[in-house]
Amino acid sequence: MNSPARQVLVRGNEPTFVRWILISIALLFLSVFLVLPLASVFVEAFARGWRTYVDSIRDPDALSAIRLTLLASGIAVTLNLLFGLMAAWAISRFSFRGKNLLISLIDLPLAISPVVSGLIFVLLFGLHGWFGNWLDDHNVRILFAVPGVVLATIFVTFPFVARELIPFMQAQETEEEEGALVLGASPWRIFFSVTLPNIRWSLLYGVILCSARAMGEFGAVSVVSGHIRGETNTLPLHVEILYNEYNFAAAFSVASLLSLLALVTLVAKKLIEEKAGIRGGQA
Repeated sequence: MNSPARQVLVRGNEPTFVRWILISIALLFLSVFLVLPLASVFVEAFARGWRTYVDSIRDPDALSAIRLTLLASGIAVTLNLLFGLMAAWAISRFSFRGKNLLISLIDLPLAISPVVSGLIFVLLFGLHGWFGNWLDDHNVRILFAVPGVVLATIFVTFPFVARELIPFMQAQETEEEEGALVLGASPWRIFFSVTLPNIRWSLLYGVILCSARAMGEFGAVSVVSGHIRGETNTLPLHVEILYNEYNFAAAFSVASLLSLLALVTLVAKKLIEEKAGIRGGQA
């Protein structure tokens, strides 16, 4: 049933003033809540000149925070990439008991507050936690050290690659894989020659989302890091410390790095969406 109102909406024949009102509201919203805050970060970062900006970035504590952020993000993305591939392959290609439970567990970090995620690691590895005495006896440090930061980052970024791949692989046809199997290809050959090329854009999209989340994580990392300057502070934590010390120029300078990473992620995300759309249209 095609009502006159539906036909107007489908054909895009809305009154001109309605379109302008909607566009104006959208632009106003984006300007107030996205463009202005983002622009203010860069304005404040360079408010005291280029020299102050460079000195803030080259500060040893800032460089340490950058290195730790890249380290934790690199480890988290690599491990979640491997897990996401295996989980998506198993869930989309096989039937087994506990499949729904596995899917629910993958989604668990999305349902838990990052701060609660950090407290979980305190419960496990803290001095009075489940493994605290054993770790202390063997002089192994997880909390308030780099391993704790890495574990917290892995946990909060856990679902991103898997959740991007699972629905895509479930919707894919399996004729190519079945044909390769009939021709005698091994499972590894099928995966690398057939499956992986078909999912590469979706996989890369998940990796980008995972990377952005890892580099910007604050809550869980804040709980387990101990805020040790020059040792366990990531970029978001370093920004907080500088801001709390009223060192606004340095705080906004370091924050501008995170903003640049966000913009790069946004551009990469858009490019991958276009590539994936072109591929889907060709298929």
